[in-house]
Amino acid sequence: MKNCLNCGVGFGLRGTSVPLLLLLLSSCAHDRRTAKSQPTPAPPTLSVWDRQIRNAMDAGDGDYRLRVLREKSAAEPNNISVRLELAKAYTDRGYPDMALELCRMTAVRFPDSGEAQLGLVRALRAMNRRQEAIEGLEAFLRNHPQTSPGYFSWLGILRDENGQWAAGEPAHRSALERAPAVDYLHNNLGYNLLMQKKNEEAAAEFREALRISPSSQMARNNLGLALAHQNAGPQAVASFQSAADPATAHNNMAAVWIEAGNYPEARKELEAALGYNRMHPAALRNLELVGRLEGKPVTLQDIPQESWWDRWKSGFKRLFVGPLEDPKAGKHESTISSIHP
Repeated sequence: MKNCLNCGVGFGLRGTSVPLLLLLLSSCAHDRRTAKSQPTPAPPTLSVWDRQIRNAMDAGDGDYRLRVLREKSAAEPNNISVRLELAKAYTDRGYPDMALELCRMTAVRFPDSGEAQLGLVRALRAMNRRQEAIEGLEAFLRNHPQTSPGYFSWLGILRDENGQWAAGEPAHRSALERAPAVDYLHNNLGYNLLMQKKNEEAAAEFREALRISPSSQMARNNLGLALAHQNAGPQAVASFQSAADPATAHNNMAAVWIEAGNYPEARKELEAALGYNRMHPAALRNLELVGRLEGKPVTLQDIPQESWWDRWKSGFKRLFVGPLEDPKAGKHESTISSIHP
């Protein structure tokens, strides 16, 4: 997962080799009658799918890794992992449609394989065919009950990405029932609850994710968002700041206010952010955005000015402490996210 700021629930895609068609020529040696020469028939017109196969094959001929995978898949036709690895290789090289077709063939050939089904799910998602992925995964789970949380986490994420928040919640909870001590699963459920405006429940899930993994920057940012939506501004800023620098924390809080349409409060938070770092790029862009939304263009007077003493302190810190800006300070979006298995 998004906001997924990092999707952790994952499995890989691999595929099968593409079959080559051989043209068989036959002749009759004992028939010596002559015949009128016939015009050479025009070659059959290739379908779009045939052209895609040919293009993918041509592209693979000069690609050592792809060629090795094709040969290995041909030598080991029952090796599902190799098939999915080949499909992933086609995706990485710009042939997601080829990867999808290979994954479909693999899922049909191995209908009881969870690995093949998840490979197909990822390939469908890559082609923006989430509803088909949802229906296929639901059917697979009905016929093949699973104990691994990954299947249910994927189902929840796909429903979330389709905007089916209420339907996604049970899937996330099913994943947690199977692995209650996994932090990203709590984060994913929290994300789903936050999108349903169940802010207190969402905050509880983010806190549990942090209890399991205190270093999770994503969970801290998401907790800040949940608190902000509960109008707990100071606590929200504190949560944001525990994951980033003060300027970024106030900028994230401003982003929440902008989304809520509360531009005066957003301006206050941006002024606070620029008070910590007047050159914070995201805060400057957000201040310009607020100015446009309010019909009040930003002027130099809107940007807090540093005194000589402030500039000297900043220079001192840069010299002896290091860069003042967090490497991720340019990300002005509040980092709410689900993580993919």
